[in-house]
Amino acid sequence: MPAEESGAHESKEARYQRVTKGKSALTGTLSERLAGIGYRLGWKAIPRVPEPLARWAFAQTADIAWRRQGRGVQQLEANLKRVLPPGADGKDLRGLSREAMRSYARYWLEAFRLQTIPLERILSGMHIEGPGERAAFGHMKLGRGVIFALPHMGNVEQAAAWINLRGAEGITAVAERLKPESVYQAFVKYREALGLEMLPLTGGVGSFGILARRLRAGRLVCMVVDRDLTGTGIEVGFFGEKATFPAAAAVLAVHTGAALMPAATWFEGDSGWGACIYDEIPVPETGDRKEKIQVMTQQLANVFEQAIREHPQDWHVLQRVFAADLDP
Repeated sequence: MPAEESGAHESKEARYQRVTKGKSALTGTLSERLAGIGYRLGWKAIPRVPEPLARWAFAQTADIAWRRQGRGVQQLEANLKRVLPPGADGKDLRGLSREAMRSYARYWLEAFRLQTIPLERILSGMHIEGPGERAAFGHMKLGRGVIFALPHMGNVEQAAAWINLRGAEGITAVAERLKPESVYQAFVKYREALGLEMLPLTGGVGSFGILARRLRAGRLVCMVVDRDLTGTGIEVGFFGEKATFPAAAAVLAVHTGAALMPAATWFEGDSGWGACIYDEIPVPETGDRKEKIQVMTQQLANVFEQAIREHPQDWHVLQRVFAADLDP
């Protein structure tokens, strides 16, 4: 091939790559900017809207998204299909996914409004189940750190606000680094206003070390651990299939001696909340460090299964969780 033809061909390919990448970058930047504007408007405007009207609007928005059957809703239904009992049909799945989308919309509504909810309502509206509440506060009173490991259910921020009001001296949580950065920073500011110390899941410096220090000081760490966001998790059995969970909660428990306690949150009625703090998952007496972490993470998955089966409409996972759904 003549040099001129080769150069022209390479130029054409390079031009194609440059144009397509440029379009992708422009689209991503524009969508991120619009998302940032939308979130900021939400935090400013939605608390000023009467609550009944806001609830109606968010429910309608959820129904529209549900009817459109976008990729998020399709993946939600793929996840919920594993939760339904044998014999459930497509109608059951569609009904459950609609409830789940409305529950997810309620989470976002409360995220925008939570700082305006009276503290008395946060306390009185929470219904706590399980044996772990007294044990968790007892551990912290004696100087032993506690790890609350949770799935993406209900309203975790409301539960954190409740724990703070109950007298926890300090709560440290790990957050996914959302895009754009302005949205992530807005969420950090929002959660810090609820009394949480926020650390980034990625892009931070020494987050694991900070968490370990907080636990050794007898503090509470909250971690949402039913999705492996970093690609470094370990394989567990989950609803009869393979899934990958983050190992960080179990690693911290083994490393620091903190109490690893599963917890789950859900919605009750139109304005109430429910939560369960389960028994501590102890560090196994036998096995090496890796085996102990594997066993503890699997036990977390088992508890999450129970919680999700009891409140499937409040499991807000519109992303891939199960190995069968992941790209090879």
